[in-house]
Amino acid sequence: MANPLADLTFDQLFRKARTANAWQDLDVPEVMVRAIYDLMKWGATSANISPARFLWIHSDAARARLKPHLMEGNVPKVLGAPWTVIIAWDEKFEDKVPELFPHNPGARDWFTDPDAHFDAAFRNGTLQGAYLMLAARALGLDCGPMSGFDNKAVDAEFFAGDVKMKHWASNFICAIGYGDDAALFDRSPRLAFDDANTTL
Repeated sequence: MANPLADLTFDQLFRKARTANAWQDLDVPEVMVRAIYDLMKWGATSANISPARFLWIHSDAARARLKPHLMEGNVPKVLGAPWTVIIAWDEKFEDKVPELFPHNPGARDWFTDPDAHFDAAFRNGTLQGAYLMLAARALGLDCGPMSGFDNKAVDAEFFAGDVKMKHWASNFICAIGYGDDAALFDRSPRLAFDDANTTL
């Protein structure tokens, strides 16, 4: 049986972790991006389908392509971050099921119903996006997740013409780097256990 982590870990991942709105002028090397993925990929998904796909925006040219599709208030959050990741899901995720669920390759047929297919992809892809944020925080980075952008325009800009990404669909985006604490908002309240939970 695993032992609880040190209390300090809970601060870094949850209690003191904040949504970054601005960034320190500190580089984040690509090796850190790869380390984030190599942690988050172990998070659980239904039948290990792992439908999330990630496009990492780093170059000035890529930022310039993303900028017109952002809500105005999100532009500085993205342009100031060393990395912004577009968290997407693969509309053809079932093609990887025989590889990812080898003891039951026929599991790909569980997702032939269009509604079940979408639900599995979107739910599990979103879950993987949350794993990614926790992995980034575990590595000492800050996250600025946001949904204020034009999904269809982003998909057309980055995914439509690419052989590898043509079946990807964006979910949300997350700026990643070392946050500037001076730009943090006051912490908003959270619901108490009795307000958000019921036990039977």
